[in-house]
Amino acid sequence: MIEEVILENLLHNEDYVRRVLPFLKDEYFSDNAHSIVFTKVKEFVDKYNKPPTQEELLVEIKDTRGLSQKDYEGASDLVTRLSKRSKSPSIDWLIEHTEKFCKDKALFNAIVDAAAMIEDERADVGRIPEILKDALSVSFDTNIGHDFVSMIEQRYKMLHQTNEYKIPFDIEALNEITNGGLPRKTLAVVSASTGAGKSLFLCHCAARNLLDDKNVLYITLEMAEERISERIDANILNMKIQDLPSLSLQEYSRRLKKALDGCKGRLIVKEYPTASAGVGQFRALINELKLKKDFSPDIIYIDYINICSSSRFKAGTVNSYQYVKAICEELRGLAIEYNLPIISATQLNREGTDNSDVGLKEISESHGLAMTVDILWAMIRTEELDEQNLVLFKQLKNRFSDMASKLRFVVGIDRSRMRLYDAETEIQMTKSRPVSNGSPKKRDEEETAKEPVFSKPVLNRDRNRFSGIKVE
Repeated sequence: MIEEVILENLLHNEDYVRRVLPFLKDEYFSDNAHSIVFTKVKEFVDKYNKPPTQEELLVEIKDTRGLSQKDYEGASDLVTRLSKRSKSPSIDWLIEHTEKFCKDKALFNAIVDAAAMIEDERADVGRIPEILKDALSVSFDTNIGHDFVSMIEQRYKMLHQTNEYKIPFDIEALNEITNGGLPRKTLAVVSASTGAGKSLFLCHCAARNLLDDKNVLYITLEMAEERISERIDANILNMKIQDLPSLSLQEYSRRLKKALDGCKGRLIVKEYPTASAGVGQFRALINELKLKKDFSPDIIYIDYINICSSSRFKAGTVNSYQYVKAICEELRGLAIEYNLPIISATQLNREGTDNSDVGLKEISESHGLAMTVDILWAMIRTEELDEQNLVLFKQLKNRFSDMASKLRFVVGIDRSRMRLYDAETEIQMTKSRPVSNGSPKKRDEEETAKEPVFSKPVLNRDRNRFSGIKVE
């Protein structure tokens, strides 16, 4: 019986204990005696960092409160039988069959729980896909870290497999500052004032990823999913967003089908009410999409980070610094868990709204956000920039390259079509923070501070690379 083989080796094989105990659960043992013995072994190892002897285990069982005489006798007899040690199987055989045992039991328990939930009218049957997904994902994690000295060849291959480990942008400057694109297992955030183009940036990048045959999950907690899809429509069809309703259904469908011909990417846009969802809901959504639509995202967009909820804190119970920092940490953990990049946005605070140059202190609500994310940009909008159809990007944090090499750069922007494009221009800054207030009166008073001066831009006219969208 595999249960007794497992329990016997938990008593006598310390190497086996170290390798499998983190994956075993008492619910996998259906017999009361087996469950009691396993629980006591686990408690002993957790407390003393070694397996118990027969005598120690019998004492632990005897001292258990609330244990019936029948269960006590059954557990004691089991310990006596396990102590008559047979020849130990090989460690590889043990681990292989223990993993199979855990998988089988997890799936069996999930099916029983799902059946019970179906019969219970008060149960949340919507959780059944998540329960089954968790059961099917049970496995032993054999990876115990990257051995720096012995894994030189694997690391070299990783350095030269850009497409596998990074999601590239279609904006040359963004690729330059990220060394070819956004790495997996990272969290990137763009900050801007209201109306500067945060959602435009997210929608543009999502459209680019889609047509690069990537699976894109766009989560919105601000605008309706129909409005997000409309913006991506305008971006890909290269049409003014206000002109989209003028298309007939036949023309609209024809253009999209033509644009999507050969496109292997998929886009899911999911809306949540503001401040109602966080990592727990996002994880459940990813698992449900996998089960119901066979969809696994390559990249996730979240619009936007400050109006997510935290799975660790209830809003109002901690200050905004702790709350937003917790959300960032949870989202970054989600990126690592699913091996993908996450891109989100945040607001600038009141002081940053009127600035033509911003720093970390202008990030809304929490400096903890800046401490947690992997890369942080600011999008800056001024009247002078608007006249030239430009938006200024400034790096505020970058773990991927030296910020000093390209601290500021401009990107072409077409707000009516919800698109960004490369723009080549020179930026002349007289101070690192040119102006602290955008009003003309204040600028006159600050004689030593000057606005950034832009030469006549040379725009990249290749704006027709996008032509379609798939929204499900």
